[in-house]
Amino acid sequence: MTSLHDHTALELHQMLQRGDVSPAELTEHYLARIERLDPEVGAFATVTPEAALERARHVTADVPKTAPLWGLPLADKDLHLRAGVPARFGSRVFTDFVPDASDELVQAVDAAGAVSLGKSQTPEFGLPSYTEGVGTTPTRNPWDLALGAGGSSGGAAAAVASGMLPFAPGSDGGGSIRIPAASCGLVGVKPSRGRVPAGSGLTSLAGLGVAGPLARTVADAALLLDGLIAPSGYPAAHRFALRAAGDDGPFLGAAIRGEGRFQLGVMTDSPWDDAYDIAIAPEARAALDVAIEALERLGHGMEAMAPAPEPGYSEAFRTIWQAGAATIPVDGEPEALLEPLTRWLLARGRALPARQLAEALAWLTGFEERVIRRFASYDAVLTPALAMTPRPVGWYDPDDGERNFAQQVQFTPFTSFVNVSGLPAITVPVSETSGGVPMGVQLIGRPGGEATLFSIAAQLERRVGRSRRHPDIW
Repeated sequence: MTSLHDHTALELHQMLQRGDVSPAELTEHYLARIERLDPEVGAFATVTPEAALERARHVTADVPKTAPLWGLPLADKDLHLRAGVPARFGSRVFTDFVPDASDELVQAVDAAGAVSLGKSQTPEFGLPSYTEGVGTTPTRNPWDLALGAGGSSGGAAAAVASGMLPFAPGSDGGGSIRIPAASCGLVGVKPSRGRVPAGSGLTSLAGLGVAGPLARTVADAALLLDGLIAPSGYPAAHRFALRAAGDDGPFLGAAIRGEGRFQLGVMTDSPWDDAYDIAIAPEARAALDVAIEALERLGHGMEAMAPAPEPGYSEAFRTIWQAGAATIPVDGEPEALLEPLTRWLLARGRALPARQLAEALAWLTGFEERVIRRFASYDAVLTPALAMTPRPVGWYDPDDGERNFAQQVQFTPFTSFVNVSGLPAITVPVSETSGGVPMGVQLIGRPGGEATLFSIAAQLERRVGRSRRHPDIW
């Protein structure tokens, strides 16, 4: 018998619209899943059952059914503020902080009619690409509980993969949606800079951090992205004159149709290659080959891209990442409660000369221009999603910040440059390891090119058939 959590978010949306299930019934179902499964998975920082059921009743009575996410459950990443709900940011420093106002992204999902069930787990301040902290339970990969779920939207990914949520919003400043999505066999979307009004990246240092969806299917990801972009329907209301170019959506149609033939480049080099020993694991290469063969059979043009070394990238990106950590609102004695990686990044960032920061920002602006020129002849560029298989819990060095940073780069060298260049990207699961853990690929689009990415990803999804599934143990 099919349970509610076996349905896709789009199917649940249709069931809600028909009245086959109510927001309260759906909320109760997922809350029961969370109560049963989360002690093993560690996907949630906070669960709010009373508030969720009250919200479900409010949505039923007072929110028009035309709201794009009407009645659908999700969770807020614990970097985002929801009034009255603890916000811990994955840190022991903020165990008692309860905001009295919600931030813009939370307001956007509410305006779209969604029902928040709580806060999904994140590593400290979203800085690492894994979700394991001194003060929190590790977030585990539902496909193999000995493995991590990735980060920093690791809690969101683990919750969706295990069927504790139909989909979830995340944030991505260097791969924080795509890394956990790829680790947990999900579709993850990093939108173009400027695309999502409440998480545009335009106000973040170097324009890195944007908001986007994690979901089991391409269509589900498009459904959530549409809700994040335009909670009250299109056209989206942007606060900035600058916004992503291209089709403004909605993107669900492109994801459902999956039409078109496109010219794709295949990229296996990364801008980290000159600074770190980057090696693509056989499982990651096999996933890339599966995608290449499938896309060729679908009639897309495929062309291997020549390497384009960027020896200045590592120093410039590290400078920006450390400068971002310098703004963490922790000073004095509470710094001792921060994790070693966070302390290392914070100390390096606060010691940076202004000139070095300015030079790094200027270098990355030039890098963005070079990447866009390099990709200009392609409708999309295909890369491995990860260079390695998902890492075991405890694999990252907890004490040596320099080594820890290097481990993260070696695990995921293909994500951060997409944030620097402001381009959209989507990860899609296409294969699995000998142990049954999913492996995926990444498609990178032109500025504002989300519709093309959804079209290609939907075709790839249909061809390889990796979506929809939960691990058998769940």
